Amino acid sequence: MRARVTTGVLDAILARTRARVERERSLHPLQTVRAEAGRAPAVRPFGAALARPDRIGVIAEHKRRSPSRGAIREDLAPAAVARAYAAAGAAALSVLTDEPFFGGSLEHLREARSATALPALRKDFVVDPWQVWESRAAGADAVLLIVAALADAGLEMLLAAAREASLDVLVEVHDRLELDRALGAGAAIVGVNNRDLRSMEVTLEASLALGPAIPDDVVAVAESGIRTGSDLRRLRGVGFDAVLVGEHLMAAPDPGRALEEMIAEAAP
Repeated sequence: MRARVTTGVLDAILARTRARVERERSLHPLQTVRAEAGRAPAVRPFGAALARPDRIGVIAEHKRRSPSRGAIREDLAPAAVARAYAAAGAAALSVLTDEPFFGGSLEHLREARSATALPALRKDFVVDPWQVWESRAAGADAVLLIVAALADAGLEMLLAAAREASLDVLVEVHDRLELDRALGAGAAIVGVNNRDLRSMEVTLEASLALGPAIPDDVVAVAESGIRTGSDLRRLRGVGFDAVLVGEHLMAAPDPGRALEEMIAEAAP
């Protein structure tokens, strides 16, 4: 069994996340959360929304801050940002829900998803099946699983929990070893994060190198460091179905306009 490999920042986030899960689970047992999930809105297909034959799809993200950059944009309401993204042509939404490190919340997810008809990814550090059902109860259509944060057994367990909850899963990798682990666990949607977890540097080279290795029947998503329509064309050229863009859009004066211009620039 392969163990997870983490860095200092990720370890700190995971420790904080596990403490939160323990605290919340003591107040809201799994049985209660599953019952709440049963009353949640019908799931919207996340993976299917990304596989557009005519162009690369964009998962547009609401992200207020990050450990590497600090505050990005804390004055924009999730619902307003989501509507702007939808009008600009986003294929799906991503919403940061981690509060201590990213300034997010589950309420941001609820607000963004209810504002449009787009499927929404809960972007967080999921380490326990309880969080999968918490995500479903909050209206998420998909969850993120980070291979670097999980051992193989944990990854497989969480994928199984997501299937039971009828959620799609974006399985995030950073290198070929993690890609092989993700595919071995049965990931149907794989995201390549261009941020090096050790140096925190961002380069498209990770996606450009790994894109051709992702099977055609797996939805391929490039994440981080994507800023232009030219980037979208390059990533499409090596096999990516979609990209996830957060900081570039949120840092723009008008996130919706920035997305519209990126998509227009990427058009053939």
